[in-house]
Amino acid sequence: MNRRKQKNIFITLCLLPAILLVSIFIFYPTLTVFFMSLFKWGGYSPEKEFVGLDNFKILIKDMMFMRSFQNTILLIVLVTIITLALALIFASILTREKFKGVNFFRVIFYIPNILSIVVIAAIFSAIYDPTSGLLNNLLGMLKLDGLQRMWLGDQKIVIYSIAFALIWQAIGYYMVMYMASMASIPESLYEASSLEGAGAVRQFFDITLPLTWNTIRTTLTFFVISTINLSFLLVKAMTGGGPDGSTEVFLSYMYKQAYTNSSFGYGMAIGVIVFTFSFILSAILNKITEREVYEF
Repeated sequence: MNRRKQKNIFITLCLLPAILLVSIFIFYPTLTVFFMSLFKWGGYSPEKEFVGLDNFKILIKDMMFMRSFQNTILLIVLVTIITLALALIFASILTREKFKGVNFFRVIFYIPNILSIVVIAAIFSAIYDPTSGLLNNLLGMLKLDGLQRMWLGDQKIVIYSIAFALIWQAIGYYMVMYMASMASIPESLYEASSLEGAGAVRQFFDITLPLTWNTIRTTLTFFVISTINLSFLLVKAMTGGGPDGSTEVFLSYMYKQAYTNSSFGYGMAIGVIVFTFSFILSAILNKITEREVYEF
């Protein structure tokens, strides 16, 4: 047996466990979701009725699904833009500026990311409590009683209350990632730009942002997908989709249909839409954020 064949066998043996695990826990469940979306099934009954694409036809006319779709899009756009923008700004400040307590602020910003999403839901549920919550009491102390709200009970603002919790939870994690990328930028680039009269803002847009763009691209795609997942967990723990479905998102509505309303096939149809939407959105983001790689 020649050396090349031995090398190929070795590589195959090394990859085989990973391929088996991915096939069992990712590919097979995904194919099962697509298959089950073609059936009308309660999830527990042994009888399944093949209905083809009927579940998807019902889905198009389902106004609650459309509402969950709108809420998901809103959270993706709002949470992603604000979180990544603030994470970049804080990372730049903590990397470039020299002041006392930098390490302290790094730890403080990262703490929310190590908390369980259930703990975060409990914290913000207490903050948003209309009678004893921190937010309304603080507004009362500042004589801003007119701004006090039922933060988790008002259909017009409850989705924004969820969005704020998501932003608070994620900033620290992405800030640390951007700090690691910014730390590799040579200091000489900033010194040269300072000699030419560039200020901190100009340096951020002309040096920091272009040289961390690959990291931004990666985190952007990752964050959009994680927002879809985390929004379900936060909604489930804080509002259960209420009031009156105003905080329903993709996965919370899928969960209700599949496991609460005993419409498993219909829930799997929603799962197919979520999978397709996530895949297409990731491809679009990768395409529109494609830039020339800067080297230094």
